[in-house]
Amino acid sequence: MINVIPGEKIPTAPLNTRLPVWRIPGWLLAFVWLGRGTFRSVVLTARYWWITGPAAASWWIADQHGWPVLAGVVAGLVAGALSWWRLHPASWLRCGWYPLVGRCRRLWIYRRGWTSAMTACGLVGVHGGERWVPRLLGVRSNRWGDLVTVRLLPGQHPDDWAKAAPRLAYSFNLREARAHTTGRPDRVVLHFVRRDPLVGTVQPFPVPASPDLSHLQLGVREDGTAYRLRLTGSHVLIAGATNSGKGSVLWSLLRSLAGGIASGLVEVWAFDPKGGMELAAGAPLFARFAYDDPDSMAGVLEEAVKRMRLRAARLRGVARQHTPTVDDPLIVVVVDELAALTAYLTDRKVRDRIRESLGLLLSQGRAVGVHVIAALQDPRKDVLPFRDLFPTRIALRMTEPEQADMVLGDGARDRGAMCDLIPETSPGVGYVVLDGVREPVRVRFSYLDDGDVSDLAATYGRGAAL
Repeated sequence: MINVIPGEKIPTAPLNTRLPVWRIPGWLLAFVWLGRGTFRSVVLTARYWWITGPAAASWWIADQHGWPVLAGVVAGLVAGALSWWRLHPASWLRCGWYPLVGRCRRLWIYRRGWTSAMTACGLVGVHGGERWVPRLLGVRSNRWGDLVTVRLLPGQHPDDWAKAAPRLAYSFNLREARAHTTGRPDRVVLHFVRRDPLVGTVQPFPVPASPDLSHLQLGVREDGTAYRLRLTGSHVLIAGATNSGKGSVLWSLLRSLAGGIASGLVEVWAFDPKGGMELAAGAPLFARFAYDDPDSMAGVLEEAVKRMRLRAARLRGVARQHTPTVDDPLIVVVVDELAALTAYLTDRKVRDRIRESLGLLLSQGRAVGVHVIAALQDPRKDVLPFRDLFPTRIALRMTEPEQADMVLGDGARDRGAMCDLIPETSPGVGYVVLDGVREPVRVRFSYLDDGDVSDLAATYGRGAAL
């Protein structure tokens, strides 16, 4: 049986051994070389039709009608492309320019150094005494980078490519790279970044009149598209070092909910153990605001548990998922610096009350419309014992490499969540894990300054006239 490897064989030099000599007539050898060369020429012509086709057409026009006609045809095509670009730049970039850039980069950047890069990064397989390199299937380019699709060799796993992605980026002289899985198990997509869309500050987004709880726009993803948080049926954990941008995430979320707060569809219960330093500017947005006494915070959390249980009793046997209304709004519990309530309190009884209430809200609150949004600096298990009850986790800049795995799950850093390498000059940049995607996605959240927060509170605070 012949084993077929989905890759390209690397030629190796034969061993210096004495083999039997077969005398072949020169005419037969020439015929074999001619056939082999013809076959390869046909294959290359068909593979690179976007080069050979225009070249053949240009030669035919010049031969049949002369060089002036060829120059006129080229000028017409250029004028048509420029008109397309001016009249509808989005479709020109999507259907015209970026496909051409992708083909050129595949040929001159990736294809030319593919074998050496795969060998140097340890992605070459050995089968039957031969070395095989993974096959480069295609390159799709956009404004920010390249998406390179590769077929895996037998025995390879997407995690192998995720670990090798940083070395591949340096091999091709690019900024960075990450590996992503696709719908097919035998393929992986390498995202090479040429330009970073997350370098600049992201401005606040418009406030929707009625928030879509399954698509709350909070920031921009690494591919330049919008990042939308799914709050329905979820709790959110935000972890990051000091000045990493946790406030950007919280205020971006509150801004996306502001329309619902003003209309009464959403109630925000805010807790700020730092004396209100972070959340006090948005006090008009909150139905309950506790910031000073830990005992009073424990009481408010216990009141939230009571509301949750009453709602659960009312919905039991009627509905499996709560639907927010003005009379029965969605309750969002926002806790800034959660560790100050769960680990650093000296009063053990108050700390246990808070832990018990938070555990009940996290384990039973999603279906009845009670969601917890918590931020903290230290993601260790002894600081946050119920970390696994947060389905949605956001990891900002961290101080230690292993903290990314603590927040996003085991192996998150190997799959690209380099939280410890985020520069201090990029607050609000972090990694999130999207539904159905194993690999973390890099995101930058919008930034609201003090003026933006004050305007938000004045415009959309409870009782504000819209």
